[in-house]
Amino acid sequence: MFKKVLIANRGEIAVRVIRACKELGIKTVAVHSEADAGALHVRFADQAVCIGPAVASKSYLHIPAIISAAEITAADAIHPGYGFLSENAEFARVVEACGISFIGPSADAMRLWGDKIRAREAAKRFGLPLLPGTEALRDVEHAESEAERIGFPVILKARAGGGGRGMRIVRGVDQVRRAFESATSEAMTAFGNPEMYLERFVERPRHVEFQALADKHGQVWTLGERECSLQRKNQKLVEESPSPAMTDELRAKMGEVIRHAILETGYTTLGTLEFLLDERGELYFMEMNTRVQVEHPVTEMTTGIDLVVQQIKAAAGEKLEIPDTRPWKFRGHAIECRIMAEDPATFAPWPGKITEYHPPGGAGVRVDSGVFGGFTVPPNYDSLLGKVIVHAPTREQALKRMQRALDEFIIGGIRTNIPLHKELLALPEVINAEMTTRTVENFMAARAAQK
Repeated sequence: MFKKVLIANRGEIAVRVIRACKELGIKTVAVHSEADAGALHVRFADQAVCIGPAVASKSYLHIPAIISAAEITAADAIHPGYGFLSENAEFARVVEACGISFIGPSADAMRLWGDKIRAREAAKRFGLPLLPGTEALRDVEHAESEAERIGFPVILKARAGGGGRGMRIVRGVDQVRRAFESATSEAMTAFGNPEMYLERFVERPRHVEFQALADKHGQVWTLGERECSLQRKNQKLVEESPSPAMTDELRAKMGEVIRHAILETGYTTLGTLEFLLDERGELYFMEMNTRVQVEHPVTEMTTGIDLVVQQIKAAAGEKLEIPDTRPWKFRGHAIECRIMAEDPATFAPWPGKITEYHPPGGAGVRVDSGVFGGFTVPPNYDSLLGKVIVHAPTREQALKRMQRALDEFIIGGIRTNIPLHKELLALPEVINAEMTTRTVENFMAARAAQK
């Protein structure tokens, strides 16, 4: 097992990893920017190293600074969390080349699954269902001809994309050029790679993802699925497990296909395979995230498995001891709400000092957070403050428990999206488990029309 782990991240995920390490008896190193000198993860870690100024490119994205921090503190492993460098294959390669263990899959596996076009090719080989799509587009003329071949509407996606960036819905050939130019520009800025591809666009899909876990001894588990349909501009807001749209038959079928794909590619540690579920109940593979997900706690609550602990053990080469249950049997229902420092109506970021902080509690309530009363939320990073996760025997009970938890959550001094979560969870289509990826967009449009 590792003796000391450096967490190459910040906020709630850094705190989450530190907690897992402490339970395994592992020392921790926090890296931080100048803006995060007083952050919670810095307080909780055994050691802390400042790696640069507030701007992420000179701190949390600065690979030489992170490697230097690991070397001077004698860390024998690095955990990337999510975001920042977590899916950067070159970072994983450099970490390993320096004789430090990377807590995640190999650089080769990250290149395969992180390249959306190569991932589609692999998915096809292993029997994962795919929407009609293309390989890399050469130019805008190629995009126009391929879009007409597939049939509108289509969606442009960045080859190296993630988090909804570099994506554009196109409903006619007259829209292709403008969408292609703006998407490639955004992709270049976000990922340093402007390449795009096309897929058929599903108008009212649900977003369902499967959690996979694998060790270095050939063992693979699919730990059920999560429903992530409540999202805005492809950014998830609410997640739950299990998905109320999933059948036992489809869950079992997809679990076996995913296990085969993971085994064949030699993938290890955590991975999440994301799918669209159409109106007919058919699943279509979108992408794989080669890291721990923001929404991993809902799977932990319904399986009783600490995913971050297992991720660390797998990376250390341990043989995991988890029951081989197929399909996975869930323990009740869990829901997670992402709490953001932003205006609940306009979604504008709202950094500033937290003057009052009282998280909810009680039976079946968990809060993963990286802030506290008196902490100043910096304007330099993602606006995620933390997550509220609830667990209950049934989905109906979990929804009521979440509303109660949100009512109790007090964050003073800044604006948050807690009021938005209350409204969304009270929508009839959410209560009746009929939500799609358009639900939030439709709700916001209807609310704007009433003003």
